Amino acid sequence: MNKDLEHLKLLVTFHYIVAAITAVCSSFPLIHVFIGLLFMLNPHGFAGDARQAFPARMFGLIFFVIGGAIVLFGWTLAAVTAYAGRCIKRREKYTFCLIAAGVNCMHMPIGTILGVFTLIVLTRHSVRQLFKAKSDVV
Repeated sequence: MNKDLEHLKLLVTFHYIVAAITAVCSSFPLIHVFIGLLFMLNPHGFAGDARQAFPARMFGLIFFVIGGAIVLFGWTLAAVTAYAGRCIKRREKYTFCLIAAGVNCMHMPIGTILGVFTLIVLTRHSVRQLFKAKSDVV
């Protein structure tokens, strides 16, 4: 039992660390978002020719949409990871924690490591009983 509590405490810490790393790394495509905005908002293109404005705006839109999607996905993954860590700490929402661990497995390499170890720890019968005991009390 004491070993399970120690493993859960470590998982919580690592969830917060991975969430922070994910949020920071997924912020790098903000550069693409700003470049896209620069191209979209420049009325005559960079050549000064009005005929070049449409391709430049289209190029900017592509940069903006793809960069924004990557940032949004990364920040969402970071938020889900941090919230899963919080739920593990409180020993609640067992199914959500399992799903978050599975989703983290797609985030290579650190998310995969975290997801696998989370799945290993959470599928233990004794840990499942800790979550169940917490939900019975509330």
